[in-house]
Amino acid sequence: MNLIQLTDLRPEDIRHIWALVNAPGAPLQGTVAWSFEGNGIRTRTTFIEAFRQLGLAFVELPNLLKTGERACDLAGYLDPFYAAYVVRESNHARLSEFAATSQRPVINAMSAQGHPCEVLTDAYFVDTKIKPLAQARVCLWGASTNVFRSWHGLAQVLELELVQVCHRRFHEVLPHVTFVEPSALPGAVDVVITDCWPAGAEADAETQADMTPLTEDHLAALGNPALLPTPPFRLGRELTVDPIEYPGFVGYAQKQLLLPVQTAILRWALGDTAGA
Repeated sequence: MNLIQLTDLRPEDIRHIWALVNAPGAPLQGTVAWSFEGNGIRTRTTFIEAFRQLGLAFVELPNLLKTGERACDLAGYLDPFYAAYVVRESNHARLSEFAATSQRPVINAMSAQGHPCEVLTDAYFVDTKIKPLAQARVCLWGASTNVFRSWHGLAQVLELELVQVCHRRFHEVLPHVTFVEPSALPGAVDVVITDCWPAGAEADAETQADMTPLTEDHLAALGNPALLPTPPFRLGRELTVDPIEYPGFVGYAQKQLLLPVQTAILRWALGDTAGA
């Protein structure tokens, strides 16, 4: 069972993964191939600890998908050695091609088009700590990023209604997502999620000019909701309010959920039926 983007999943898959977060389970067998582009400080930390907790061996294969080999050849040679792959790879199409040809589960630990494990974690937090997700008013602040693309996918699968606040030039026509400008805020929401600027924004003066940082006044206009900034966040960029000084900040401990959710994703991908 692959997890490349959230639209690969069914609603029952998502609920199964979340049910596994607190479900007891036996140690798993096998070795995971692990390839991680970039820093990914938090995701790297929690996936490695998840491997250890599950009793899985892991082998790092730097730049796994950066070779010129065909995906089918790469998978054909490597599949006999591994139970699963966890890959952070910016080239989403290459990652998807590899997942389609491999006979082992492939988990996207982040690509240019999505960050499904992070969003499954944050959505689980909203669902269990703020308000049941089906009832929650979730606001995405800023232009679309890989994180927000995964939120769009989650909304499509679970038929959630999201609102996204950004300059009109970044508006899109998407199912279950309502785009509004910062000057036309939607009223009270339960949680605001920010992410860093889209790739290439810092080199584009026009894009920078159309990026609106989240401020304390914006939060007040939104009813002082919970604030979930996707790290790494930078003050003066996606937000000007310092999260540690804002009473609604979900706190650094919120990201500790990456470990149990990523553990649950691995169990689901490797066929654990507990909680199903």
